[in-house]
Amino acid sequence: MKLPEVITRNIGRQILTLRKQSPNIAFVGGIVGILGATFLACKATLKLEDTLEEISSDIKGAKSLNEKETYPAEEYRKDVMYAYGKASMQIVKLYGPAVVLGSASIGLLTSSHVQLTRRNSALMAAYATLQKAYDDYRDRVRAELGEEKELDLYHAATREVVKGEEDKVTADPNQWSPYARFFDETSSHWEKNPELNRIYIQCQQNYANDLLRSRGHVFLNEVYDMLDFERTKAGQVVGWVIGKDGDNYVDFGIYRAFNSLFVNGRERTILLDFNVDGVIYDKI
Repeated sequence: MKLPEVITRNIGRQILTLRKQSPNIAFVGGIVGILGATFLACKATLKLEDTLEEISSDIKGAKSLNEKETYPAEEYRKDVMYAYGKASMQIVKLYGPAVVLGSASIGLLTSSHVQLTRRNSALMAAYATLQKAYDDYRDRVRAELGEEKELDLYHAATREVVKGEEDKVTADPNQWSPYARFFDETSSHWEKNPELNRIYIQCQQNYANDLLRSRGHVFLNEVYDMLDFERTKAGQVVGWVIGKDGDNYVDFGIYRAFNSLFVNGRERTILLDFNVDGVIYDKI
């Protein structure tokens, strides 16, 4: 590779890095600028008293001359206007740097906010597009193979048929959605009694549905809070919303086949996989 190409490529990468970090740079610059503007304003205020005394002295001088009969009224008005104009210029000179720096700092903070808002909007739009494509794909698989078989493929589940017993379903825990969580002893609401755990989870699911119907939306982190799960970044933007694109109900996956041991009281721990509608900020 030729040297000019290497230099050009490195410069391009540095420019891209600066563009990527521009919101952070603008934010830091804005904060530093605000602090600097505050310092300049305080410094100007310390000099304000002397300036006001000088202004007052000029105005009093013009008024004292006006008391003399030989001092024309037109000249008096000019002197007063000059005194006020000079006062305004002195005050602007004192506070001008602080105002200019403060305005520039506010501009940097606003620029940082606008850039981050645009990037977040673009990311949510991209996520929504991918989610829709994925949901459409699952719908096609479900229509071709049936809902039960599609769920088995989605969760990498295998069914073992035993004569005289229900099908034993084994699922790969690594194949669950990124929102799935185990309800176990790590939760403060978990009990050693399987029936109490089942009742508690069912009550929380009912409450989440009541909240969805009354408010119109529920975030995943709110459901995590109900179950004492750790909040996630994704949980801040994904959840459920009443509308034509979602299920319009909250499902923890309690009564799916792979949770049969828990439902039947033979297991105290359950793996909950939530039927979130995806990113809901643009749907609320």
